[in-house]
Amino acid sequence: MLSRKNKLLLLKLLSLFSIVRGYNVLMIVIAQYLASIYILAPDLPLREVVFDLRLFALVLASSLVIAGGYIINSFYDSEKDLINKPRKSMLDRLVSQRTKLSTYFVLNFLAVLFASYVSFKAVLFFSGYIFGIWLYSHKLKKIAFFGNLVSAFLAITPFFAVFVYYKNFETVIFVHAMFLFLLILARELIKDMENIAGDLALNYKTIPILYGTKYAKAYITLLILLTLVPAILLIRSFDVGYMYLYFYASIVLLIIFLILLWRSSTKKHYVWLHNILKFIIIVGLFSILLINVDLVLNRIL
Repeated sequence: MLSRKNKLLLLKLLSLFSIVRGYNVLMIVIAQYLASIYILAPDLPLREVVFDLRLFALVLASSLVIAGGYIINSFYDSEKDLINKPRKSMLDRLVSQRTKLSTYFVLNFLAVLFASYVSFKAVLFFSGYIFGIWLYSHKLKKIAFFGNLVSAFLAITPFFAVFVYYKNFETVIFVHAMFLFLLILARELIKDMENIAGDLALNYKTIPILYGTKYAKAYITLLILLTLVPAILLIRSFDVGYMYLYFYASIVLLIIFLILLWRSSTKKHYVWLHNILKFIIIVGLFSILLINVDLVLNRIL
């Protein structure tokens, strides 16, 4: 049996894992490696990509900065989360604000240290990324429109690190990036719809609060319709292998999403909508394998 002290330590570790969204960080690590192997450097041997220490340093630096970003976001949003996510917030509060800050600085220091193994430019890139996340968490997230745009941009920034590393700037990559960016931006708006109670209490100037839910729904609808553009382009104008099946399925799900959006009126509804977009994003991550099935099979076998 675990002693009371060990149980408390285990709960604090679980709390810290909850704060840094460990599962989200893991998804980004997988996404960066899959993108590197099957999109950015498909001609390189698998071993050369997987065991590339510089790529590993970039991915690790990204993970540490993202984990630190979740911590600083939790630090500034602790009161709001107590209203919007009371159960999760109670677990997160097992870690003190002082411990959060200490962990935040340690993670960012390690991120810059790993980036220095790659190049001085990588150090500057991740230093700017760290500052951008802090500025967003402290100030920008309270600003309507701009805060959502910055959040979506910060979410896809880690992928630019590996794009630049492989110096692969093909048009198809930017179309993929636009599809992901618009999905994430729509998800940010849905999160604002979920969190109206806490945002109102803390005077956040989000779109649903300033302009109402109908305007927010109209804006989300526009974003989803714009998302269909890169999806259709990737199906019709680029060779994405069997990943076209994913984009067809995404179009169907996004149409269903729009129907449900205009019928939604409660936090529970918005959570479901949020989960639909999250599902599309996560499935898209693993659908990268469909771009070149023969290459996947050759590398597995």
